Amino acid sequence: MQIVEDSNFSAGVIPLPISVIVPVRNEARNLPRCLDSLRGVGEVYVIDSHSTDATCEIARSHGARVVQFDYQGGWPKKRQWALDTLSFVHDWILLLDADETLTPELIAEIWQAIANPGIDGYHIALRMYFLGRVLRHGDSSFSKLSLFRKGKGHFECRLKDQNASMCDMEVHEHVVVDGPTVRLSHPLVHHNIDSLSRYIQKHDSYSNWEAGVWAQKQAIAEEVAPGLRGSQAQRRRWLKAKLMNFPGSPILFFLYKYFFRLGLLDGRPGLTYAVFQATQLFHIKAKLFELREASSVKPDTSETKVAFTASSQAAQ
Repeated sequence: MQIVEDSNFSAGVIPLPISVIVPVRNEARNLPRCLDSLRGVGEVYVIDSHSTDATCEIARSHGARVVQFDYQGGWPKKRQWALDTLSFVHDWILLLDADETLTPELIAEIWQAIANPGIDGYHIALRMYFLGRVLRHGDSSFSKLSLFRKGKGHFECRLKDQNASMCDMEVHEHVVVDGPTVRLSHPLVHHNIDSLSRYIQKHDSYSNWEAGVWAQKQAIAEEVAPGLRGSQAQRRRWLKAKLMNFPGSPILFFLYKYFFRLGLLDGRPGLTYAVFQATQLFHIKAKLFELREASSVKPDTSETKVAFTASSQAAQ
């Protein structure tokens, strides 16, 4: 593990006493905007996967601590590994993606939130920009449990038997906090896409992982169980479970997002987002069929893993 340390706080400025984890790989385009929004934060770790662009140089120039992560498959993945491995200075952890930024209003709210001794975690909503436009409809708004006390939060593990083709970072695993949680009022800004090609490439590995989750013969007990009356994450997971077994569900999913949830009001970006979301569901179902067919022919799944790895390498 290689750590590079620096600091660019001005004298007399009191930093926000939280430790931020930013997982990256070839994020030179997004990372400057993210790190600029963190200039008043006490500690920033950038967890890299051997980027081939200027990601590490950008992180160092902003005073972040750079750590290299080597994924060999299995569990833990990148962010849980960071939680398990790194020594954090502060008592609060914030998980932030490279395409996300803090706003001054959210920073001010975090200052107040972390002073509350009765709360151990905070859900933060995302204001999503897609193809240059804020998406306000189409069921595009969601929140994440991104801020929690050190030692109180961990990622659920939904698939232990996974390989490098399934992305080295948590995809749809959720953070579980041991203690009371509430929702903050101000959102993160989420720039969902820097290019359509990159979006498609990333979601190909995401669908590999999700197909693996649905295909596993002995399901892992989920800490965030599907439920129509549960949290937003539980409701989304419940809907996905129903759609996975319903014929023609990608088409229904598009109709749900674009018409029923009014994605059409977001113009062409809303249409593109709804189509991509429905296509992603189709890819998951098709890969799940592939996995089940391979399993029925030959119990050993090594051929399928090789096929997924080859597919991932070809996409890169």
